[in-house]
Amino acid sequence: MRVRFWKKKETLKEWLGRHLLPGKIEEMSVTEREFPRRVRADVQRGFAELMKEMGGALYGVQAAFGHGVTLAELAGENRMQASLGAPVFEEVDVGEEKPVKCLKGGLWLGAQGEVKYLVLMMVSDERFGSSVVTVQVGAIGEEGSRVSERIFGALEEAVRRSPSYRGKVLSLEEGRRYSGEGQGMRVHKLRGVQREEVILPAATLELLERNVMGFVARREKIGGAGQSRKKGLLFYGAPGTGKTHTIHYLARALAGHTTLIITAGQVALLREYMTLARLLQPSMVVIEDADLIGRERTRMESACEEALLNQLLNEMDGLQEDADVIFVLTTNRPEALEAALTSRPGRVDQAIEFPLPDEAGREKLVRLYAGKAELTDAAVKETVKRTEGVSAAFIKELMRRAVQFHLEREDAARIEMQDVREAIEEMVVRGGELNRRLLGGRE
Repeated sequence: MRVRFWKKKETLKEWLGRHLLPGKIEEMSVTEREFPRRVRADVQRGFAELMKEMGGALYGVQAAFGHGVTLAELAGENRMQASLGAPVFEEVDVGEEKPVKCLKGGLWLGAQGEVKYLVLMMVSDERFGSSVVTVQVGAIGEEGSRVSERIFGALEEAVRRSPSYRGKVLSLEEGRRYSGEGQGMRVHKLRGVQREEVILPAATLELLERNVMGFVARREKIGGAGQSRKKGLLFYGAPGTGKTHTIHYLARALAGHTTLIITAGQVALLREYMTLARLLQPSMVVIEDADLIGRERTRMESACEEALLNQLLNEMDGLQEDADVIFVLTTNRPEALEAALTSRPGRVDQAIEFPLPDEAGREKLVRLYAGKAELTDAAVKETVKRTEGVSAAFIKELMRRAVQFHLEREDAARIEMQDVREAIEEMVVRGGELNRRLLGGRE
């Protein structure tokens, strides 16, 4: 393997050996750490800060056939083919204005006083079954070992701080976006739901805020009194009653908390989610449609499903008592949940029902979902009367259609009873029984 630099032809081993002078390349010891690929953006940021502080030169490393390469292979006589040239970066979305440019493979040649060192960063190709960022530091002697410790300490601190993901709303994903950006972890940009937009009965809202915001506000004192700092909640109610809407509100209201959203299809990643919950705490772990994995054992179709349920319960109970983690499980069918999920202490300690909106709630929802459109008092009264027993989701769609009918009458200044009636006619009568059920309407 030969690489051309400064119009000189020499082996890569000879070139690296010249950098380590007066030491010999045969005296170099190599230390390695592996970081999960999902925290690649934080490793890159730590790596960039180190280079800026310590100086040196960076070269891109391209290994043959997409396989990784090691310092021992670069500095030895072997058949592993690799080329050095301009660094190649991949953009990784972290939910900020600009993505983080992450090195795909690079060799950093640095020096601290008389100590010369090599740092190799390689990102594994997921096609070969690996998903890690490997960092190797090569240096000579005790002073070189101290430099290695400093480099790895800085990278580990960057991952611990997790500036790329802390305080955001996340889920684990694979692959790339159509934009070409890498993912691994997806950062969600939820709509900012304000407290006045959470339309629940006063008693339900009080129970919610006492067990979430009130608990978080006193968490330090609760822990100081020897009590557990983690919390388990179960949100249950008919579809469209505001469970997900409320989670959006909590994600905004819990300042400094990282929210991890787990769908039923991702339960196999629970262990990794729990690792992230500990790393990024204080955190809120949301498990949507928990009934899909927490069904009664008599209704489970395979041993795998039961294993996932047990894993969920074990993960919820396995965190240390001082872990600042809130679990929120949601379900439309609480009766389908395994009894252990609701009765075993230390897992779920507060169930909160999300009922269908009452009359006062329906009036608030009508005005909220009308948006910027104005309604006549008669239209509000008519809508509240005719929506008894429906979900908040039904009212939201009803008001959207009423606004459309209103706009089709270009001479109308406000939404009137006629608009509401036509919207209900289209949703409930013309759409048929199936459409009514899909929208969360009553009989």
